[in-house]
This record gives sequence, structure tokens and C-alpha cells, in this order.
Amino acid sequence: MVFGIILAGGVGSRMNHAAMPKQFLPLGDKPILMHTVARFLDCAQLDEVYIGVHKDWMDHTRELLNTHFPDACIHTVCGGGDRNDTLFAVIEEIETRYGTKDEHILVTHDAVRPFVTARILEDNVAAAKQYGAVNTVIPAVDTILVSGDGNVIDSVPERRTMYQAQTPQSFQLKLLTSLYRSLSDKQKAGLTDTASVCVACGHPVHLVRGEQTNLKITTPEDYRIAEAIVAMN
Repeated sequence: MVFGIILAGGVGSRMNHAAMPKQFLPLGDKPILMHTVARFLDCAQLDEVYIGVHKDWMDHTRELLNTHFPDACIHTVCGGGDRNDTLFAVIEEIETRYGTKDEHILVTHDAVRPFVTARILEDNVAAAKQYGAVNTVIPAVDTILVSGDGNVIDSVPERRTMYQAQTPQSFQLKLLTSLYRSLSDKQKAGLTDTASVCVACGHPVHLVRGEQTNLKITTPEDYRIAEAIVAMN
């Protein structure tokens, strides 16, 4: 089976919005999270959709789902302290329900990337089945500078080798859980995202082409861009 997993456990501190986490902010006719859910429900390759949510927003999420997608079967799971804790809480739910099978695929995605395309999702599923671990990326268009102290340039990497990571990040379930459980607590604490699990264990992560429009709504400026995109469609 192929499981779509939307990670919605964050509190959105960089948005500077005290009332609610950014994934619940309105965007056009529905909250950001519901736009993301709609993209996942439209993907025929996904057999089931799970959402990992902060414990304080479980009821609110279920109310939104009942309002916007009353006939859809969408599973909500209480998230953990960080991104990977939330993901593995969802994985535990999947393993309890369906077991840990070689053919199970996980398509994990940020709740606040509401413009993910069908092509990106389909490419992730196909690549995860073939390679076991994949990450959606776009080539870096700006020159990247490295500075250890934030004051002077230490190095300038060659731009053609630089990529900006997006989501989805997709994995064979059995591979990901095996690699994650092999890490020490110290290694787990240093992970920046789920693909880092594979990198830390020396397992190759293949690249899937993303889109500039697959932006992550992190700051007020991102939110205004997203509003403009919705207004044009």
C-alpha cells in the first residue's frame, strides 16, 4: 500500500501569528492544511491519507475534515515533539493496522506546502518503489555562500551541485524504520528532516524534480505569495 502522510504538528513560530499554527490559517476558501489534503486526496496512487497533528489541535483538525471532506477516510494521529517524532507516531499507527511490509510506501509532506502537484506526488511514489528513499528538490538558482561565523565568506560551493530541498520525501516503510531504529539517540537528535535518517546511515537518497510553486509557507511574506497564487487560480 501507499500511504500519504501530511505532517501538521508544528506551531509555526516564524509566522508570528499567535492565534493558531500556520497550517490552519485561511487561504482562499479553506485553511492551508485543507488545500494540502485536497491535493493528496486527488492522487490516485495514494491508498490512504494520514495527518500527524499537535495534540492541542486534533479536535480542530477533525472538525475541518468533517466540513471540507465529509466523505473521505482520513486518519488523524497525535504528533510528537518534532517532525520525526510526529512521523514515527503515524508510522506506528500504520504498522499496527497494516504491519511492516516490504511493499509499503510512505509519501511524507509538509502541511504548509499546499501547491504540491499531482506530477510530484506520482514521481515520488514511482521513485520510492524503485530506489527506497527519495527527496523532492529544485536546483539552487542563487549562489550559495558558506560562512561559519556569519561575518565572512568561508567558501562558495559550485552552484550546479546545489539543490533546495522540498517535500514530499518518500520511503519504503521497512527501510526507513530499520535505518531509524539503528541510530543512537544522539544521532536522532541531530536529524534535520527524514531524508537525513538515510544520509546518516549511508543509504542513498535519490532526487525527484520539484517545482518553484511548491513553496513552504513559513513567513508572512510566503503567506502573501500563497494568497496571490490562490487569487490567480
